[in-house]
Amino acid sequence: MARLISLLGDLDVAEEALADACLQAVRRWPEAGIPDHPAAWLTRVARNAAIDRIRREKALTGKLALLHAETAMAHTLAPPDPDQDDIPDERLRLFFTCCHPALARPAQVALTLRCLAGLSTGEVARLFLAAEPTIAQRIVRAKRKIRDAAIPYRVPTRADLSERPPAVLAVLYLLFTEGYAATTGPAQISPELCAEAIRLASVLHHLLPEQAEATALLALILLTDARRPARLDPDGRLIILEDQDRTLWDRGLIVEGRKLVITALQAQPPGPYALQAAIAAVHADAPSSGMTDWPQITALYGLLARAAPSPMVELNRAIAVAMADGPAAGLRLLDQLQESGQLAESHLLPAARADLLRRLGRTSEAIPAYDRALALVGNDTERDYLTRRRDQLTPPPKRGSTP
Repeated sequence: MARLISLLGDLDVAEEALADACLQAVRRWPEAGIPDHPAAWLTRVARNAAIDRIRREKALTGKLALLHAETAMAHTLAPPDPDQDDIPDERLRLFFTCCHPALARPAQVALTLRCLAGLSTGEVARLFLAAEPTIAQRIVRAKRKIRDAAIPYRVPTRADLSERPPAVLAVLYLLFTEGYAATTGPAQISPELCAEAIRLASVLHHLLPEQAEATALLALILLTDARRPARLDPDGRLIILEDQDRTLWDRGLIVEGRKLVITALQAQPPGPYALQAAIAAVHADAPSSGMTDWPQITALYGLLARAAPSPMVELNRAIAVAMADGPAAGLRLLDQLQESGQLAESHLLPAARADLLRRLGRTSEAIPAYDRALALVGNDTERDYLTRRRDQLTPPPKRGSTP
């Protein structure tokens, strides 16, 4: 999809052409076999479908000639643009291209995640804490603005890069978030998405070493990913942070991430990713949950709430307060967040409330909170964890009674 957009310069044409190519693959490959280079096959067939569409519509004849001239698509890449040397990775180049400053920042990020990073509209909506129709309309409007304003899909030069890193950083952060905690499906973790986000964040850090937030994002991702080996038990069930075997954490990633945090925090004031990376570093330094410096984490979340306010920051701050000052203090903050109506469609808020109510022994209130979280959760691994927690609070039926 990313390759087609770069070749065709039109999101809608690229999407329709790729859909045609996938349909042909479904029909042909079961009998003819999967080709040696499936991506090249799909790209070539999609490109031909786009050319056919252009011919049928008798439009864009100049672009048709350009396509014939610049592409022999089986295995040949278009010659590199000299400006593209500034961004050494093809996918990252396209991220920068799609994050055009003529679009609002949320539209840049949503469009890039949907069309270039491979996430579904539902996954993008969950990452934005928004309804799926809202995000779908945002993407449609962004495409329409690109078309109507004739915004070119042109890789920015180094001189233009100063406007675009914040949106690209947001894309990479959310891409990793989806890989680390999947929205839907049976698996909690998508190692492929995590690895791609880490790779692209590393490329971006080396491309823009002077950008403290690019350094901080890489630090945050590495320190978070270091915990991945301890997040699931041998049966694939979720293990929350406080119960993880910290000897399984990747110490190499922690050492690398900690060095990057120190560098990122030298910028004053520290940016949102630097503050989040500092929080991850405090977790990484603690040999156990009980020995975690929760007051420091609470203070860092306070700084983050001022630097980049969001309901998710408030949720995490409330959990940190609960660990530092007791579950009752954290629950008061969660109740305020619930009354505000924010995170109403996210399972994370009722799940957090249920846990604090459980810790306080308020079982009759915790059970419906777990039920609310279960009604909203989309991932099977998280659903299993919440179900097990809820069932621990439900007394077994009396002997001789009907279950």
